[in-house]
Amino acid sequence: MKHIYTKGPAGSRGKYVRALIVLTVLLAGTAVLGKLYFDALLTPVDPSKKDSEVVFVIPPNAPGTYVSQKLYEAGLARGPEVFNLYARYHGITGQLKPGKYIFNPGQPLEEIAASLVAGPPDTITFTVPEGYDLRHLEDMLADKGLVEREKFVRLVTGGKFNYPFLKELPGDERQLEGYLFPDTYHIGSKTTEEEIINMMLQRFAGELVKLNYLEKIQSVGMTLHEAVTLASMVEREARVDSERPVIAGVMMNRLHKGMKLQIDATILYALGGHREKIYYKDLEVDSPYNTYRYYGLPPGPIAFPGEASLKAVINPTTTDYLYYVAKPDGSHAFARTLAEHNANKAMVPGN
Repeated sequence: MKHIYTKGPAGSRGKYVRALIVLTVLLAGTAVLGKLYFDALLTPVDPSKKDSEVVFVIPPNAPGTYVSQKLYEAGLARGPEVFNLYARYHGITGQLKPGKYIFNPGQPLEEIAASLVAGPPDTITFTVPEGYDLRHLEDMLADKGLVEREKFVRLVTGGKFNYPFLKELPGDERQLEGYLFPDTYHIGSKTTEEEIINMMLQRFAGELVKLNYLEKIQSVGMTLHEAVTLASMVEREARVDSERPVIAGVMMNRLHKGMKLQIDATILYALGGHREKIYYKDLEVDSPYNTYRYYGLPPGPIAFPGEASLKAVINPTTTDYLYYVAKPDGSHAFARTLAEHNANKAMVPGN
């Protein structure tokens, strides 16, 4: 009798091959899915924020885990370990350069990683808006990692800067308030706090020359400090550029008549922060900046005035207005008498 033993072993081998194929497919599929998942983690955190700026600082000798965590906290990575895994896989952990960088949440992580390996940029840009004061500036620069807060505060409150327009100023902790010009600035990754302050003071000095300011303020009977103080209040009160000379004229009219200025922005400055609404009890704050309580100008500027507000003071609109009230659209209703002013207030919601 003839026996042929092929069916059993062949079947076993077939099952083994099929199992191996299934396992290979599963592993390949898992690898593909894993790669797709990790690639998704490298995509921008928020593509809609390509125009926003995040100043990112890497200190010397920072480990990859630190950089990875900080990227996540800054909203530049999708997880605290994502960048660390990426850097280890590509072998770039030891190549990250310390310094200041500018990124945005619309950048993919590969692009951010390439920048961190290449080193910090030569130029960092920041903008100081008109109407900022020293407190806003300190917060903004420190939050962006452009200055060490304590060092910057020490310089603006007690530093010595050699500019003619600063010589006649009161030597107090607010000596530079109003004189750091609001503008867009470009600095290097190693620019110091003192250099930033000097750049802003130089920009203010240039504005004085451009506007022939020192000569023009004499024609309106003011010192530079008085003019900048007045311009700072115009900056904080006005929202419509065409109204700035009118508001400046109203303030001058009140000063000439010996009236209290009663500027809400000075109350906010005296209180030390922003508030949506000023209450009657706030008007009693005991501060020389409280123009509801004290006559004349406050001791100094309450903000950084821009060019339009500086010009409004040397070219005020001549009217007999003594009052104004803000309307919902940001413009103002002006009045000659208290009765007219009260009527205007009654027409504005919330007054």
